[in-house]
Order: sequence, then C-alpha cells, then structure tokens
Amino acid sequence: MKLQDLIKDFEYSCVNGSLDRDITEVVYDSRKISEGCLFVCVKGANFDGHSAVPQACEKKAAAVLIEQDAEVTGDITVIRVESTRYAMAHVAAALNGYPSKKLKMIGITGTKGKTTTTYLIKNILENAGYKVGLIGTIEVIIGDTHIHAENTTPESYVLQDYLKRMVDAGMDAVVMEVSSQGLMLHRTAAIDFELGIFTNIEPDHIGPNEHTDFEHYMSCKSMLFRQCRTGILNGDDSHVDEILKDHTCEVEKYGLNEGNDIVAKDIEFITGKGYLGVSFRTEGLIEMRAEADLPGIFSVYNSLCAIAVCRHFNINEENILKALKEAKVKGRIEMIKVSDDFTLMIDYAHNAMALESLLTTLKEYKPKRLVCLFGCGGNRSKLRRYDMGEVSGRLADLTVITSDNPRFEEPLDIIKDIETGISKTDGKHISIPDRKDAIRYVINNGQPGDIIVLAGKGHEDYQEIKGVKYPMDERVLIDEIMNE
Repeated sequence: MKLQDLIKDFEYSCVNGSLDRDITEVVYDSRKISEGCLFVCVKGANFDGHSAVPQACEKKAAAVLIEQDAEVTGDITVIRVESTRYAMAHVAAALNGYPSKKLKMIGITGTKGKTTTTYLIKNILENAGYKVGLIGTIEVIIGDTHIHAENTTPESYVLQDYLKRMVDAGMDAVVMEVSSQGLMLHRTAAIDFELGIFTNIEPDHIGPNEHTDFEHYMSCKSMLFRQCRTGILNGDDSHVDEILKDHTCEVEKYGLNEGNDIVAKDIEFITGKGYLGVSFRTEGLIEMRAEADLPGIFSVYNSLCAIAVCRHFNINEENILKALKEAKVKGRIEMIKVSDDFTLMIDYAHNAMALESLLTTLKEYKPKRLVCLFGCGGNRSKLRRYDMGEVSGRLADLTVITSDNPRFEEPLDIIKDIETGISKTDGKHISIPDRKDAIRYVINNGQPGDIIVLAGKGHEDYQEIKGVKYPMDERVLIDEIMNE
C-alpha cells in the first residue's frame, strides 16, 4: 500500500523523503522492523520507539512515524505528527480497509458492569439473528473462535486486525469494552461507534502509568461520547454530566429515577432453586416486563442498559426476555447449580470495593447464611488482604480463607494477612489452603437457604505458583467434587 494512502486521515508534516513509497507492512515493535516497512515510534512505559529510529534506517525501513525529533540516515521518509498513537490507529484502520465502517459498533465504558453488559447485549442480539463479535476483558470472540484477552481494549493495530477478521467472518455488529486506558492511548481513535455506553464511574486506575487523578480518569471516559452517534448513559450516576461534557452525540439515559428516558419500576428480587434473579418493568422509550437470572440492583442497571441498546436494533420483547433469562457471563456472578437447597456462584471480586458491593447485594436476598470463600494474590499490596478480610468478616456469616495466585509468596503467609483483617471483626472463619479442598468443604457443608460465593478467580482458569501457571478452573473443580 502507498504511504500517502495510509496517512491521509490525520494531520502530519513530511520532514524527509517522499510520500510516494510502497509500504510492505506497518510495525510498532522495534524487534519486527523490516525492509520496506512503516515503523511507528510509540512511547511506552518502559521503552521509547524513537530510540529505534537508527535501527529502522539500518534495516532499510521505508518510513518512520515520529512525534519528536529523531536522527535519520539514508533514504527514509520521516512523517511527524502530534501523537503517534493517534496516527497509528488511523494507519491501522486504513491498512485493514476501515472495518468499523462495515459493522455496527457498540462501545461500553465505565468502572463496573462493562463485561456483564457486553455479554448481555451479545446474547440478545444473537437471539434476534444478528452475528455479533465481542472484544473485552475476558476474551475476543469472532464466530466460533475465542481468543484470550491481554488488555480490555487491545492496541489499535491489533484491534483493527480483529475488526477486519470480524468483517471477513460475516459479523453484523461488534460489542466491545472501551477502557479509559484504551481511550487515553487512542486505541479506538479510528472507530466509528454507532452506540457509546456509560455504565457508572468510581475512582479507579489512578496511579503511575494510568491516570493522574479522578478528573483525568473521567475526562478519558468522556472521550467516547465525542466518538459515537448515540450515547446511552446511566442517568443515575452522579458524574454523568461530567462524562457528557463537550459531547457530540445524541443522548439517552436509563436508570431507576424519574427524568431518565427508560426507567425501571416495581423491582423484585427472586430466589429460585439454586439461583437468584431480579424482575422489573420499564417505562419510557420502551415498556415491558423483564426478568434476569442475575442478582441485585446492579443487574437491573445492566439489563436496562442492554434493553436500551436493543431498541436501536428493533428487537422484539420476546427475544429480549429470552436472552435475559439465559444470560450467563463467565466469572461474573456466575451461578453453578449443585443443589436445589442452596445457591453457589463464582465471581471475579478480587478487591475490597468489589467484594463489599457483591456481598452487600447478596445480603438483600436474606440468605440463611452468606458464605464467602476467597484468597488474595501474592506479590501484591498487603493492604488488599487486610481490607478484603475485614469486608468478608463484617458481611459474611462464614469466611473460608484459601489460596488464590500465591505467585512467589507462601500461601500460608498470605492467609495470615487475611486473618489479620478478619480479626478486626466478629466474623467466623476457617482457613483451608488448598482451593479444591476449600470448595469441597463449602459444598459438603452447604445448608438450605445458603448463598455461597467463590470470589477472586472468576473467569481465570489457572493458578500462578512461583512463576508457573497451572491449570485450575473452579468450574472443573466443582464438577470433579460433584462426581466424587
């Protein structure tokens, strides 16, 4: 492809060489520089691609894309831009034939609820006959192909390749999680979103190499609403006005309070044989009665959001109801049926904030006992262990402390730290270091009316010990225990 065709969608200056050059490939990893390529100099946390410009000249790259001065030698074209990450997103889109223009793109941003909502929307759209790709925290789904996710929002070059593969596979729509990091680093810059969705926001991802403060975190989230045609937002969130600052899209809001375009009314918590759920009716832009086999108020919000999206695809009530009843997200309040007497679920809650939200929600179902099984990762802050121990000790009737990903620490040392947190409360607890033994204990000792949560691992299917990831999927462990 000609260089001038790859760079036509953004402002640049050509400071050396000619634009009339054939480009064999585009690379941003200095280890992959080859003759005839366009090398994009990206500044990372640990490496600045500009330092590899001499290497690009030596290997006869056709061109380099820079955002700061770089010393060049030989016959190489130098293109300077304000942001190489922003430029790379547009180069990747051009290279792949602008795949997002051939798909109905749905982007979801927010602190919590992104993963669950992406799967809800995917399930509903597929029930209505659409072919839907998914890009998110857990995985990328292209037809029958499932690819393990490295980042919530992949690097733009990888992202555009996924979108092209989705076009080639005949997808109609794509639902994707859009992280604040992905927006800040312009990974989605060249994507035309049909719908942009905001679930909620709380202080998170603030620190080195992430966001300087909460205001910066919010400003990055808000970028999505200058990049979509219609924004669908949680109108009950106290920061929704900041998220909509300088927006360029049409706006719809959902929530539980008056003033939203779609409102949930008459909410009821449902307890069945081995499962928990919610039911509600909606008023406003769409009026229907809905039920989801997912617990808590946050499940009402996630379901409302999915319903609001489906209105834009002219999906009938029957398909929406069927999909909400069947919705299941791996590792997110994922109920595993082991008994008619008590409810067992797996959830990814792996910090104090998430665990408190989950346990508080489950207490609203008035279980006979709330049992929480969890561990904490090694080589991470001890404060997380104390805090999670304190939360579980305060909210659960019984805490079963076990191992998570000990990494290079001794599991018993981590368990002692969690016990320190629990000791601040009157909560009952037991420590069982082997996770399978711990799961066996809670299943064998489950009582009628109990809600049992296996927290922390969620969708993970491994346990990391001393640098090695060993296979360990809680669903497999449960199956083995039930077959013993």
